[in-house]
Amino acid sequence: MVNSSNARARRIIWIGFISNLVLTVIKIIAGILARSSAMVADGVHSVSDFATDLVVVSSLSVASRPKDHNHKYGHGKVETLATAFVGGVLILVGLGLFYNGVMKIYSVHQGDLIPKPGMGALYAAIISILIKEILFRYTIKVGNETNSQAVVANAWHHRSDVYSSFGTLLGIGGAIFLGDNWVILDPLAAIIVSFFIFKIAIRITRDTLLELIETSLPREHEQEILEIASAVEGVHDPHDLKTRKIGNHIAIDIHIKVKNHLNIEEAHNITIDLEKNLRKTYGEETHISIHTEPLIRNS
Repeated sequence: MVNSSNARARRIIWIGFISNLVLTVIKIIAGILARSSAMVADGVHSVSDFATDLVVVSSLSVASRPKDHNHKYGHGKVETLATAFVGGVLILVGLGLFYNGVMKIYSVHQGDLIPKPGMGALYAAIISILIKEILFRYTIKVGNETNSQAVVANAWHHRSDVYSSFGTLLGIGGAIFLGDNWVILDPLAAIIVSFFIFKIAIRITRDTLLELIETSLPREHEQEILEIASAVEGVHDPHDLKTRKIGNHIAIDIHIKVKNHLNIEEAHNITIDLEKNLRKTYGEETHISIHTEPLIRNS
């Protein structure tokens, strides 16, 4: 099951890698032939997708490795680091688009002329939008089904490319159909698109950084864990709960109390029941540590 999910995740990343390669060639050639600096820039932007695709597929391979003597909690954090890398790349892409847009508007204000692009650049932008939107929908579906945060992050990278190409399309279309006075639409659209990319990048980066600094699960999840523990026969006063994420899995450390007269085997069976119920809810790969204490009551 895990190997199958990991294979699906890696397959969709490789599909994205090949698609990015094809789109990069199409964009750069179309940009040169159609005299569109915006399309050439969009093609260069697609080159950054190669780096993220390779990092993500490599991280999935490492993260799927079993536990070993040096990594007793597995290798899930590698995928978290890859997701943070994708978020960082998106921040840089957003900054680049914003800077280029501002500089082009400044150059137009200074009297410089932006060349009017040809129709080939317009067609390339449309093709890019269609392919990237299909990739986004397929990748986000696989990412959610395989519970892979790195694949989900890569899906949003595809969506950021849709925004980028759409901004390029508006700029190129405005320059072609509205005349030279409207070429400023290209850099203006790029600036607007950069804010959408920033929003996606910040969300991805924030979530992964919270995980890397061992942030606990949301309060509602911790409350659910306590309720699951309380519902197990023989468990009293579940307390001192600690939780965190490790890649796509979670770690649960909890203290429970059992009646004083129970022998070791009876107390152990209670912890086994609790562990089974937690795994049933949070998955077989959940890391669980249960500390048993005697229940002392004054009567």
